[in-house]
Amino acid sequence: MLELGGGAAQAQDDLVKDGSEATFMQDVIEASKEVPIIVDFWAPWCGPCKTLGPMLESAVKGAAGKVKMVKINVDEAPQISAQLRIQSIPTVYAFHDGQPVDGFQGAVSQSEIMAFVQRLSGMAGDGGLGEAVAAAEEMLEQGAVADAIETFAAILQEDPLNAAAYGGMVRAHIAADDLAQAEAILNGAPVEISKAPELEAAHAQLQLKKQAAGVGPVGELTAKVEANPGDLQARFDLAQALQASGRTEEAIDELLEVFRRDREWNEGAAKQQLFTIFDSLPAKDPIVQKGRRKLSSMIFA
Repeated sequence: MLELGGGAAQAQDDLVKDGSEATFMQDVIEASKEVPIIVDFWAPWCGPCKTLGPMLESAVKGAAGKVKMVKINVDEAPQISAQLRIQSIPTVYAFHDGQPVDGFQGAVSQSEIMAFVQRLSGMAGDGGLGEAVAAAEEMLEQGAVADAIETFAAILQEDPLNAAAYGGMVRAHIAADDLAQAEAILNGAPVEISKAPELEAAHAQLQLKKQAAGVGPVGELTAKVEANPGDLQARFDLAQALQASGRTEEAIDELLEVFRRDREWNEGAAKQQLFTIFDSLPAKDPIVQKGRRKLSSMIFA
């Protein structure tokens, strides 16, 4: 099994601490050269602070050591509050490499807090996890599905919010034809990364795989389309079969032809299927870019 560093073992007690004017330089400025530091400016009499603080702490602890948090009571730190022009609380600043890099004022939603912490997490070094993800992707591409699953699992033990590894784990189970497990993993994704592009792509791939389960073989459907080019259902089924066979560009061409012949056929099924294929691939994939251009030229023709 892949052996990774000890980020997941980061002591929870070390992730959130109370700061002061005397320790601000050490706890925030110096510490932010290692990982991003979130500074929560609060006061005991501040009602919204009592809601925001615990939500921030929870998100920081969920980031597995990629960010830390320092709580500053403004009543006990007037000089720092003045220097940073804290005019109302709660106010939250994020420091990285000794400098403020992000922040917000007032109470915000849980989802906004999660997005804030996730942005900061991306600034921290990943301890080699990026290389591990790349290695797992290569295993998956070469057909070593079991090894890829094991590697993705090791990465997620280290970093439960690693969207690339989570999406890779789903795709690996799709490749193993274990669609039930792929769907279970996808449904169990942490809320912080549930809308990440890597998981959206994995979801689209799962949809495509499930859709293709009931279609016939490519050869049979090709013959059916050649015999009756206007049979849009047969052409749509052929696109699904082609996609399931890894012939994505040909699948896109068939769907574009369905759209060209009747863009409203089956409540716009061809266009919807095209978007599902596009979502299943990286945005910069040449096949995606070419397909999107062709579709746009038809829509705006």
